[in-house]
Amino acid sequence: MKIVQNLFIDLSHTIENGLVTYRGLPAPIICDYLSRENSKQVYEEGTEFQIGKIEMVTNTGTYLDCPFHRFENGKDLSEVGLECFTDLDAIVIRVPFIETLAITEEYLKSYELRNRAVLIHTGWDRHWNTDIYYENHPYLTKGAAEYLRDCHVKLVGIDSHNIDNTLGNSRPVHTVLLGAEILIVEHLCNLNLIPEDGFTFSAIQPKFKGIGTFPVRAMAKLTKSTSAKT
Repeated sequence: MKIVQNLFIDLSHTIENGLVTYRGLPAPIICDYLSRENSKQVYEEGTEFQIGKIEMVTNTGTYLDCPFHRFENGKDLSEVGLECFTDLDAIVIRVPFIETLAITEEYLKSYELRNRAVLIHTGWDRHWNTDIYYENHPYLTKGAAEYLRDCHVKLVGIDSHNIDNTLGNSRPVHTVLLGAEILIVEHLCNLNLIPEDGFTFSAIQPKFKGIGTFPVRAMAKLTKSTSAKT
């Protein structure tokens, strides 16, 4: 008898009050709207609740970009189907940042990528929430983005500050991928904990209208079959 077990690995950073994800954008404010102490004035004795309040920009933590983020007439979060970011057949491509910061198409050409989520593991997440994280980070080149587009991938993720080079003001990777309705997930982590193949990837966000990016709980699901005595 075979027993199938699923192992879930969290690939997203924790969002907390005051966290800076992108320099120049305000940090989230996470606080009580109704504290447990104040709720005692509303409910019967022994019945307490907490209602939280969050104020933040949508580019916070580990987040997903959809076409509306880049293009006025692109699909927003409410228009992207669940099948676009849930249980995707996935692959990890490892390009250590100590080897290169500019990830070209040459690093991608020896893999089968069609219809898959492609996760780029650079190891840059070790610098998360430090001054180092925001500058001189790994990124994809325009040529790499065009190669991924031509391979008809479904989603591209990276464990870096941005999938584009932020030294300039152009964002060709966002333009190429989102223009082809290929979703982007930035600020991943823990990619070192998953194999290069044999898992699925999910990055699910709320169904907002008029929003092009939002934090996700990104995860990998590994399925393992074991034999049990009967």
